[in-house]
Amino acid sequence: MQLVDEIHEFWFGTGPIAWRKAWFEKDPAFDDAIRERFGGAVEAAVVGRFPEGADTPRGGLATVLLLDQFTRNMWRDTPRAFCGDVSALALASGMIAAGQDRQLQPMERCFLYLPFEHAESMPEQERCIALYKALAAEHPGDRAVDFTDYAEQHAAIIRRFGRFPHRNRVLGRTSTAEEAAFLTQPGSSF
Repeated sequence: MQLVDEIHEFWFGTGPIAWRKAWFEKDPAFDDAIRERFGGAVEAAVVGRFPEGADTPRGGLATVLLLDQFTRNMWRDTPRAFCGDVSALALASGMIAAGQDRQLQPMERCFLYLPFEHAESMPEQERCIALYKALAAEHPGDRAVDFTDYAEQHAAIIRRFGRFPHRNRVLGRTSTAEEAAFLTQPGSSF
């Protein structure tokens, strides 16, 4: 469980969990720190070798972070950034079905639910919105854990295009004329 604790401390810090700018900004130093400290663990997770304790709520969350967040940092702007998405979504789904998400703190749950937001699937997007709405309702007034607006923005893109156009270049997909025009607009990429 040492790796699980290291992942948790690196991502959430020590003490009360609070919003961190580093989570959602492009920062080469932060990306390098993830690569150096957790590169081997990410590589193992993407081939199905999860850390010890991955079957616990905290360990499952750490594994989702490896597969859904750390991949995006380590392999930013490459196809590998998304290589853990299917596994992260399956793991998060299983944890929710088992009620393990309810054993996590609110901000931890936000990250457990992100694989649904990252899915290029309308049913998963709808589930994401429902999860974030329920979390926000449980913690009224706590803007830090209300990811509903972000979930709805992601869902609107999937509803419109069936995929995230900002991934097209990295994944070698050809953008439609409508997607290309959309990508020129502010807020079209995450």
